[in-house]
Amino acid sequence: MRPLTLRRTVWTCVFLAAVLLGVMLLALRLGAVPFSLGDLGENLWWLASGQSERVSTDFRLIMVEIRFPRILLGMLVGAALSVAGAGFQALLRNPLADPYVLGVSSGAAVGAILSMLAAPTFPWITPLAAFLGATATIAGVYFLGRREGQLDSGTLLLAGIISASFLSAIIIFLMTTLASRDIRGMAFWLMGDLSTALPPGLLWIFVVFFFAAAGAIYTTASDLNLLLSGEREAMHLGVDVTRVKLVVYVSASVLTGLAVSVSGAIGYVGLLVPHVIRMCFGSDYRLLIPTAALGGAIAVVFADTLARTVVAPTELPVGAMTAIAGAPVFIYLLRKRLS
Repeated sequence: MRPLTLRRTVWTCVFLAAVLLGVMLLALRLGAVPFSLGDLGENLWWLASGQSERVSTDFRLIMVEIRFPRILLGMLVGAALSVAGAGFQALLRNPLADPYVLGVSSGAAVGAILSMLAAPTFPWITPLAAFLGATATIAGVYFLGRREGQLDSGTLLLAGIISASFLSAIIIFLMTTLASRDIRGMAFWLMGDLSTALPPGLLWIFVVFFFAAAGAIYTTASDLNLLLSGEREAMHLGVDVTRVKLVVYVSASVLTGLAVSVSGAIGYVGLLVPHVIRMCFGSDYRLLIPTAALGGAIAVVFADTLARTVVAPTELPVGAMTAIAGAPVFIYLLRKRLS
C-alpha cells in the first residue's frame, strides 16, 4: 500500500469534489421541468456575476428555491451518514455496521411521530423532535452499552439492536394513532425524503454541527487506524481507547441524528460508501473520512435525482433508490467476507 501523503489526500479530494460538482449540475438540470445545458449555464453565470435581474422567474423558482436547497440538503445528509458509518465500523470493528445499527433512526422516528401527534399545525417542529428522539436513544444505548464502567463494543451493539427493536414496536403503535392523511407522509419520511427544505437557520445549525462532529472524528483518525488491529494492541501503542471510543460514538451518533431528523432513514449509504472508498483509495482513516464525506454526498444527490426523475412527476423515496442499489452490493460484500 502506498504511504499516505498530503498531496495524495488533496488530489483525491479534488477529484471527488469534481465528480460531486458534475452530479450537482446533473441534478440541477434534470427533473419534472428539465433545462438544457445552455439555459442552465447561462442563468447560473448571470447569478454568479451579479446579474440576477436577467434570470427568468421560472428558473429562479425551480432552481434557486427548490432544487438547489434540496441538493445542498442531500449533500449534507449523505456526508453525515457516510462519516458516521465509517466511524461506527471502526468503533464496533465490524465492516458491516451502519449508522442505524444502534437504533438512532428508530428514536428519531418516534420523536417525529410524537411531534405530529402533539403539534400537527407546526411542521417545523418535526426535525427538532426527531433530533431530540435520536439524542435520547444515543444516551440510552450508551448507558446500556457500558460494562464495568467502560464502553464495550459487543455490549453496545446488542444494546442498540434491542433498543431498535423496542422503538420499532412503539413506531407501529404510534402509526395506528395518526390520521390517515398523516400516515402516508410519515411512511414516506421513514423511507427517506428530501423534499422538505430546511429553514436557513436550521440549515446553518446542521452545517455547524456536521463540521464539529466530523472534525472530532477526524482528530481520532490516526488512533482509529491502530484501533482496527484490536483494543489491547492499540493501548500498548499509546492510544487512549476509552477517549477515542467515546468521541467516535458521540460524534457519529450526532451525525446520524442530524441526518435522520431532516431526511428520515436513507439506508445503505453509511454502510456501502465507506466500503467503496476503501476499495478505491485505501483504509487509512486520515483519507477515508474526508473522501467518505464527499462520496456520501455524491451518492445521495445522485439517488435523489433518480428518485425525482424515474417516474416524474411522481417522486420516489430516496431510501428506496439507495436500497435498490445497495442491497445487492451488501449481499456481495457479505458473501465475500464469509468466503
